[in-house]
Amino acid sequence: MAREVDVLLIGGGGREHALAWKLRQSRRVNRLYCAPGNGGIGALAELVPIAADDVAGLADFAERKRVGLTVVGPELPLTLGIVDTFGARGLRAFGPSRTGAQLEGSKVFTKELLRAAGVRTARFAEFSDAMAAHRHLDEVGAPIVVKADGLAAGKGVYVCTTTDEAHAAIDEMMGAKVFGDAGTKVVVEAVLRGEEASFLALTDGTTVLPLASSQDHKRIFDGDLGPNTGGMGAISPAPVVTPAIERDA
Repeated sequence: MAREVDVLLIGGGGREHALAWKLRQSRRVNRLYCAPGNGGIGALAELVPIAADDVAGLADFAERKRVGLTVVGPELPLTLGIVDTFGARGLRAFGPSRTGAQLEGSKVFTKELLRAAGVRTARFAEFSDAMAAHRHLDEVGAPIVVKADGLAAGKGVYVCTTTDEAHAAIDEMMGAKVFGDAGTKVVVEAVLRGEEASFLALTDGTTVLPLASSQDHKRIFDGDLGPNTGGMGAISPAPVVTPAIERDA
């Protein structure tokens, strides 16, 4: 019979609530902890008052409680290298390494990787100097997309219909620092029209396991209007991801 393990789930949002719900169904899960969790997760797991980005504190807790597996939900601790830290201390953690997490943590890194690998992506330019970004906007015009390089809780992408909106986006990100250090660099890219969907896969470097597709409504108002959000509801599987598109992915 498989051995039961104590599991630590990191995060406190809807994603982590879904993970807690599923983990709780496993016969192999003994005690389920969640740091920091939320009120809903508290009905499924023992909440631990440690912030999701307190990597050292989380590792100390996992060691002290002899946690057999840690599941990381949010992007931030992954970009801080939590999986690497846990591994160095002999702790099992599910998630990408700090290097792998750059795909989510830096849009500049991802766009450059896509270009180098020949993966289709929107035309783009990257900037760490605001004046250079403004000059580029004057050259390419609108509509245009302006993206903060780093993590911005799903809000760091501005779809601009006019150059004035785009210039204002640059000023907010690089000047006013509305997203903190995440806006130190920006990506300016062409607008792609159509439906957007997410298609994720798990890999250990050898085997690839695709997951079900999903699609969320990013913009705050109906009719694809208003600023982007972290997601205003989601569906899975995404109807737009047909079997042909899935094979191509």
